[in-house]
Amino acid sequence: MRKNLVLIGMPGSGKTTIGKLVSEKLNYDFVDMDEYMKTKYKKSINDMFLNGEDYFRQEESKCCEEISKIQNSIISTGGGVIKKKHNVDLLGSTGIIIFIDRTVNDILSDIEVSSRPLLKDGKEKLYKLYEERYNLYREYAHIIINNDKNLDKVVEEIVNKYKEANNSLSDV
Repeated sequence: MRKNLVLIGMPGSGKTTIGKLVSEKLNYDFVDMDEYMKTKYKKSINDMFLNGEDYFRQEESKCCEEISKIQNSIISTGGGVIKKKHNVDLLGSTGIIIFIDRTVNDILSDIEVSSRPLLKDGKEKLYKLYEERYNLYREYAHIIINNDKNLDKVVEEIVNKYKEANNSLSDV
């Protein structure tokens, strides 16, 4: 059975970029949860956050329910999807969850912090989010990949570990 590959990690960890590349290698569809939500609600993520983070997380959970029913896909989640265990349980029921681990300093060197709704207050917020979320990412992941090397090597490592995990599941 081919399971989805679900990418979790901090904002700016590379989930979307890596997810697109992995989807090409595996010939899977690619679903970016933020884009899915923007299309569904016809609002930007920033606009959805104007109604409060609780509202956003509630709508995100609804999308997790829908997305978890998709098959043979690479799913790039929003960084905070792990804040509700129900989301992770849904996505994990049909997918192998991979945590893209990247240092805060590497993230800060790559992204424009002000363009991310939860990071608009500055880089200190990213450090705080990292502290809040890091253990949850590790706890919920089936596989942990460090995004600290050449992008092609990261993609290759994900593809290999995903195939290994997927094959071992089909032996059960």
